[in-house]
Amino acid sequence: MTLPVTRAQNYPDWYQEVVTAADMAENSSVRGCMVIKPWGYGIWERMRDILDRKIKDTGHDNAYFPLFIPLKLFEKEAEHIDGFAKEMALVTHTKLTHKDGKLQIDGPLDEPLVVRPTSEMIISQCFSNWITSYRDLPVLINQWANVVRWEMRTRLFLRTTEFLWQEGHTAHASKEEAIDETLLMLEQYRQLIEDNMAIPVILGKKPDYDRFPGAVDTYTLEAMMQDGRALQMGTSHYLGQTFAKASNIRYQSKSGEMEYVHTTSWGVSTRMVGGLIMTHSDDIGLRLPPAIAPKQIVIVPILRDDENDTAVLAYAAKLAAELKPLTYKNESVRVYVDKRDRPAPDKKWEWLKKGAPLLIEIGPRDVESNKVAVRLRTEMDGKPRFIAYDEFVAQSLNLLEQVHIALHEQALAYHNHYTNRDIKDFTSFKAYFSDKNAYLGSGKNSVGFVRAPWCGDAEITETLLKELAVTIRCLPIDQATDLGPCVLTGKPAQFEAIFARNY
Repeated sequence: MTLPVTRAQNYPDWYQEVVTAADMAENSSVRGCMVIKPWGYGIWERMRDILDRKIKDTGHDNAYFPLFIPLKLFEKEAEHIDGFAKEMALVTHTKLTHKDGKLQIDGPLDEPLVVRPTSEMIISQCFSNWITSYRDLPVLINQWANVVRWEMRTRLFLRTTEFLWQEGHTAHASKEEAIDETLLMLEQYRQLIEDNMAIPVILGKKPDYDRFPGAVDTYTLEAMMQDGRALQMGTSHYLGQTFAKASNIRYQSKSGEMEYVHTTSWGVSTRMVGGLIMTHSDDIGLRLPPAIAPKQIVIVPILRDDENDTAVLAYAAKLAAELKPLTYKNESVRVYVDKRDRPAPDKKWEWLKKGAPLLIEIGPRDVESNKVAVRLRTEMDGKPRFIAYDEFVAQSLNLLEQVHIALHEQALAYHNHYTNRDIKDFTSFKAYFSDKNAYLGSGKNSVGFVRAPWCGDAEITETLLKELAVTIRCLPIDQATDLGPCVLTGKPAQFEAIFARNY
């Protein structure tokens, strides 16, 4: 039972169908904003909880900062406000009044308030109050919050006007400590995305012209979606002393001198849910790595409104009770017995579309033979496995891990196959990216990533790439040593770069 639209037929529509079929989210009455439904929010919660432990284990504390930020704070750092000006939502009045049956805007503010697009400026203001001495450093803060940025083209999870995210902000005595922090959190993101979400990523630095507004260096994690486009899964920024000087964040050093701190910021958002969908899903629907699935093992009793139902339900309850004490990736296994009054085939396909890693069906014959019918979400070509009850309990964790490994191996094979390292000149480069609408699986050009030498000339790069709708995604951390000439200009190369179309 495939979706109404497949990947090969129309990739963007297929994505929307996956979200709808899995009952993850829907558009709200406000353009660009979404309602995240329980299954979609449960996936985000899993990502959030895993990352929150990593953040706390590396010495950071959670805090919360205001949603409304005075516009004057943004004006302190010119590059920062230039980078966000077009996306800012402003509050300009305090209230509405009701007169003659109509609502009227009243109470203009003396100064507009920005609805949080990011929190560097408001947190920098707090840091300037909290930090006076080297003994106060480092300050390691994280917050989980919502963010508002006006978006021209929106798509559920991938790009929305309001989205959920995590943003970390830290202050350090030295450049070296701050850079170490930037790379430490990049690694925490990699562990979340690769080890738990089963998505291979390229770690790299953004070219200088594409840094976060106000940053000295921006690091990114880039993943390949099934249409060959890149998705930025997260970023980590070394901000240098830019925001420290704008907000006067200074400390007295051991020698008695007043010094500016070095700061960082880093974040991931609900965009990762979109990345998860586009990396792993198939033409049936969503596929979830077990660590991220709100329900890892779903048991569907096959009920027929007869004398066998009691035994089937008891058998299912007994199985669930034996599975729940087990632990997968240091957490109790999440088991759900679906006893809803719906036909078993409908429930089966619902859970397959939701991406449940293991689907267990139990009918009267299974009870008699002391077996279970097991369907791995990564194995949809043949019949389910019929496994003895005790053997399944013993092998359940291994089966969950098999799902994770299969998803990661498939995504990695895809990533490697469609990363082209053989393009050496701009003629070949232009031919490769000639079809702006090509996507993998469409039967058109197999356009993915190009990994090639780059000269570092920002102006000519943007000119050449703009007509192809291509960007430099990052300069990989694992740079090649023998670069050769730039693939765009033929000049001597300074870096190896990842070129791709992106979301």
